[in-house]
Amino acid sequence: MRFDVATGVVLVSCVVTAAADSSPSDSTVGGAASVLERFLVSRAADFEEIVFAQRVSGRDHWYGNFGHYSDDSPYTNAALLQRDGKRFAFGEGGRLCCLNLRTGKLRVLLEDPRGGIRDPQVHYGGNKILFSYRPGGTEAYHLYEINSDGSGLVQLTDGPDNDIEPIYTPEGGIVFCSSRCHRYVPCWRTQVATLYRCDADGRNVRMLSNNAETENTPWMLPDGRIVYMRWEYVDRNQLLYHHLWTVNPDGTGVMVYFGNQHPGLVMLDAKPIPGTGQVVASFSPDHGRAEHMGWITVVDPRNGPDDMSRTRRISERSFRDPYPVSSEFFLVSDDRGIYLLDECGQLASLFEPGSSECLLPPHEPRPLRPRAREPVLHSRFDASEDVGHLFLSDVYAGRNMDGVQRGEIKKLLVLEQLPKPANFSGGQEPLTIGGTFTLQRILGTVPVEPDGSAYFAAPPVRSLFFVALDEHDRSVKRMQSFTSVQPGETLGCVGCHEPRTQTPQDAALNLDAGRRRPSRIEPFAGIPDVLDFPRDIQPILDRHCVECHNADRREGGVELTGDMTPLYTISYWTMFTESLVSDGRNGRGNRPPRTIGSSASRLMALIDGSHHNVQLSERERTTVRLWIESGATYPGTYAALGSGMHAVELPHEVFRRRCADCHTATEPSYRNVKANAFYYQFGPRQPPQPLLTSIQDIILIRHLAYFQLGESRLYQAYCNLSRPEQSLFLRAPLAKRASGLQICGAEVFADTNDGDYQAILAAIQSAADRLSENKRFGMKGFVPNRFYIDEMQNYGLLPRPLPPDAEIDVYELEQAYWQSCRWR
Repeated sequence: MRFDVATGVVLVSCVVTAAADSSPSDSTVGGAASVLERFLVSRAADFEEIVFAQRVSGRDHWYGNFGHYSDDSPYTNAALLQRDGKRFAFGEGGRLCCLNLRTGKLRVLLEDPRGGIRDPQVHYGGNKILFSYRPGGTEAYHLYEINSDGSGLVQLTDGPDNDIEPIYTPEGGIVFCSSRCHRYVPCWRTQVATLYRCDADGRNVRMLSNNAETENTPWMLPDGRIVYMRWEYVDRNQLLYHHLWTVNPDGTGVMVYFGNQHPGLVMLDAKPIPGTGQVVASFSPDHGRAEHMGWITVVDPRNGPDDMSRTRRISERSFRDPYPVSSEFFLVSDDRGIYLLDECGQLASLFEPGSSECLLPPHEPRPLRPRAREPVLHSRFDASEDVGHLFLSDVYAGRNMDGVQRGEIKKLLVLEQLPKPANFSGGQEPLTIGGTFTLQRILGTVPVEPDGSAYFAAPPVRSLFFVALDEHDRSVKRMQSFTSVQPGETLGCVGCHEPRTQTPQDAALNLDAGRRRPSRIEPFAGIPDVLDFPRDIQPILDRHCVECHNADRREGGVELTGDMTPLYTISYWTMFTESLVSDGRNGRGNRPPRTIGSSASRLMALIDGSHHNVQLSERERTTVRLWIESGATYPGTYAALGSGMHAVELPHEVFRRRCADCHTATEPSYRNVKANAFYYQFGPRQPPQPLLTSIQDIILIRHLAYFQLGESRLYQAYCNLSRPEQSLFLRAPLAKRASGLQICGAEVFADTNDGDYQAILAAIQSAADRLSENKRFGMKGFVPNRFYIDEMQNYGLLPRPLPPDAEIDVYELEQAYWQSCRWR
């Protein structure tokens, strides 16, 4: 046995006695006969046939194999089909088949040359199959059933949205993943599917999860819970957290199952291994591979969800769709075939696409046999209730709470992560500069008792997270995940990111919060629940800060005007270049106390009255504080995405000739080495020679190293699109006698007639002209991009066609959108 340092996965080694006719290639398909022969004489071979789907494999991320892309940008080249102006993540052609493992006979239950078939699951009785089917010429997958002999095809669900990855549940329902949640991956252009359930006949569809991100591959556990993959990131890295969680079939009891403290793997297709208490899953490396390809890995969760030493990889190469026939044998597949994999990594080839007239890749092999129902868990869902309840045992109990004193935490700020109706890039822009990918709604606060307990009513089926606040309402500890409750559910937790092997030390009734009725969330009167920097924060800066921090009087080298740059405003950019706000920086989560949010943000100290007697009202200070706690975003609307951003094509040759003499790195340093690396990775192929670095307040290469942004964004803080002549790129090297700032010391530009000055001005003016034509959110006459409008029309929130003179209040529109996403 050996240990993979990169992934933390134990690699299994086995000694297997080879059959007499085996060859050195027995570890792969060469030894197929011995593996298959051993299986066919084992107790596990209590079935004759397997059922599987054939379809075109997706080529995008693991989640990009259904639905359509949000736009037609070149980045959607992973699309497999283009039709009616849309790009789709699926291809045409599908079959549902049964294969006899003893005779090799293939039966085709359903075939559609232009459709798509996926995700079969066999009923408990073994006589019918549940699957997802997209008939040829249509766009959406829906749930269907068919008898195991190919008769009795019945459609269960319908509508414009995709229903995929269904499973039967023991009480007679169906749980599946669906794009009925109407949202897009916050860091990509593909649609999201989250957990839903319905009755056996497809009626009474109900949302189980309001995750802003994708959920995949639910499957029943022997104890009656469902294990599934949950991808989520609340102010932490979007590439790292996609692990195994559990939920009850009614949507209650959401809890981490395995891996959430170990970023860097996507854990998919988990299924229980009979009689072991373990599961097998595909551990897809890094941020995941297309169609769930990964290392087949056995997981033993009995030491809790964080012990990676209790995992062992059993495949040397990647496969997908593992199904544990027994503790020794597993069905797996890839584009080349279906295989029987044993616990030591030996393979037997069961099916190859070339062996039949259909060359489509095979997916999701499952035994066609009856199976026992799991126990039916008592439902805690109550449709007559309009709230659920959350009980916190001790806010001081948990990991990474060093330095927090008992009695220090007085309240919890309750926030909600908000889904995106559309998305047009893999980055955060223009929502933040390297921070959160989503907007966050401010719901209000609830009290924390002296013993650290809290008990409150919470809106159901919403993605909620919390910030622990001190007596001054400053952040002590921030939750960087989310939780939710179903109507009528009471959900408890021990503490703040506590180890999941830890239980409460006192019964709830012995805690202060357990002796009273649940609190109600207390909202903030007069403050928008979703804050918008230009609308809500800039006016405060204008009243109290801009007098000293403007283009002409840059006290401390700081400018806080609301003039627009190519992506943001000068003031918003300054919040981060001057480290005025601490927003998490898209890191790994569970940050130490007081290192994120209002208590770690220098801006709060500058508005408390101590900075040149600047006196904000209580409401103004609260607004700024809540803006920081809710992600410190630039827009308060997703309508800003994909619009109003206009890069400046700067004349680099001018900077080389006129600036490099002073702004050249003379020796390696952290700043210029990091900048050079990021410049090559994210910027043009040929960086300016010699490499410019920050000496004064002009070309701050450190921004590139800090935010890892491309070259056109590096300079954006110094390009003023509202008043191009006020751009720092122009005024810093311009002589004071010509109304410049002459920050460079020497008069680089003696006057504005200098040809190089005019070249820079022309480049900035060009971007300003484009901004005046294609406006940004908040500007009079702003209209969201056509893809955003199209999605809002798909959701029934805007009319189709939209009148040419229609005025869209994007803030009201998105409030209606978020309302439509809630449980009802």
